[in-house]
Amino acid sequence: MKTLLIRVKEIQGHCDIHKVGDCFRLEGGKLSLPGPNRHVCIYALASLLPLLPAKQRKIDEPDDWLPRVREIQCPDPKGRVIWEVIEEN
Repeated sequence: MKTLLIRVKEIQGHCDIHKVGDCFRLEGGKLSLPGPNRHVCIYALASLLPLLPAKQRKIDEPDDWLPRVREIQCPDPKGRVIWEVIEEN
């Protein structure tokens, strides 16, 4: 399985929890948050979770749409947080 780095790329509006550059890593089924007292908003995580396990798998189909997905938006209408998903290996 691929290791993914998930990072806040942009915030349009206001977010009480995240700032640009906040990130976490997904290795296998384990989330790692760098640094002390780090948090991930539960609503952002809910929007990310359906796609992250799929992004970890090896994709052999040339017409698969999933490799083209690199950004995921948080569902909060007041703080549109754009997360980018980076494959590390």
